[in-house]
Amino acid sequence: MTSTFTDLQGQYLAYIATYTKLHRRPPAEADLQEYFRVSPPAVHRMIVVLTDRGLIRRQPGAPRSIEVLVPPDHLPPPAELIKSPATRY
Repeated sequence: MTSTFTDLQGQYLAYIATYTKLHRRPPAEADLQEYFRVSPPAVHRMIVVLTDRGLIRRQPGAPRSIEVLVPPDHLPPPAELIKSPATRY
């Protein structure tokens, strides 16, 4: 594969691939929003960028239709998100 991606794009790709393998279906954008702790527009923009770069394929209008086109051995391992030490009450 000749496409390259940024670290953040790689983390999205790794998460999508891992989620799909574990749950036997791709994540919804809401799943990505929760995991990466970003807004819905930020997730949607990343999906559009990954699609435009040819890193994923999806069917517009079809829920949970994301397919990672990068071979698994070219994906980074999913990073652990750093949890905030502050506790909310």
